[in-house]
Amino acid sequence: MKRKGTGPDGLVVVDKPAGVTSHHVVSRMRRLARTRKVGHAGTLDPMATGVLIIGVEKATRLLGHLMLTRKTYEATIRLGQDTVTDDAEGEVTASAGASGLGREAVEAGCAKLTGDIEQVPSKVSAIKIDGKRSYARVRSGEDVELAARPVTVDSFEVRDVREAVAEDGTAVVDVDAVVECSSGTYVRALARDLGADLGTGGHLTALRRTRVGPYGLDRARTLEELEEEFAPLGLTEAAVEAFPHWDVPRDEAKRIANGVRVEAPGMGGTEKEPVAVVSDGQLIALIEERKGKVRTLAVFVHGSEL
Repeated sequence: MKRKGTGPDGLVVVDKPAGVTSHHVVSRMRRLARTRKVGHAGTLDPMATGVLIIGVEKATRLLGHLMLTRKTYEATIRLGQDTVTDDAEGEVTASAGASGLGREAVEAGCAKLTGDIEQVPSKVSAIKIDGKRSYARVRSGEDVELAARPVTVDSFEVRDVREAVAEDGTAVVDVDAVVECSSGTYVRALARDLGADLGTGGHLTALRRTRVGPYGLDRARTLEELEEEFAPLGLTEAAVEAFPHWDVPRDEAKRIANGVRVEAPGMGGTEKEPVAVVSDGQLIALIEERKGKVRTLAVFVHGSEL
């Protein structure tokens, strides 16, 4: 069916389906937007569904900053089995079982993984080791060791705990949980570490990202809906919604666009927090404050255009 319209620069909030890669979604958006300049703010594994933020044209400059915002996930963790990938797509490597494991023990384990923690990412991840992706090294038979890195798990809330039986007959426990965390947190690593702490082993069986920064599932559209009508969220609206914003007069906007380090009083952000500079309803730049002065992160309008 012919789509009703297109948009030039802006963000698209996609509800990614299971079974496709984030790169596949980007390819679909390139076709719909009729441009190669399309990117995303944080990969979702093929198994995962939910919010995937896509930037088109100038909005791609916002993506690196959106990646650093908080994210929320709905996850199902299976306790009682380990897999090579820490999720259901990998081969089971151990089946200790989790018979008799109660909710209280699960919640205590989740509490240990809440707050500022050091997390070892899943070996089957996109992290590069000497220029080669970790997952590629694992699949070629290498024994990969990744270093722990600091992440923040704001909340790890248990919603349901139920007994189940795995395909191989192992008595397992499935846990539905909601995780709110910082950028760089691997939810499947949380599943692995929860299982390790409880002595049962664990892996992720389902994952749905419900929020990236201010953008939740209520704003997301399926690929089918986007095929019907492709209308990105406007550049200025997207930036104002995602970041604190600072309205400035036209002459000040021109100075900022030209890279002048003007005074930055009352911008609404904290030190080093991105702030959107807007003038007459137009996004001028994304900036941060450094010692009371403006430092430009991205410019969307050249000074000569103002």
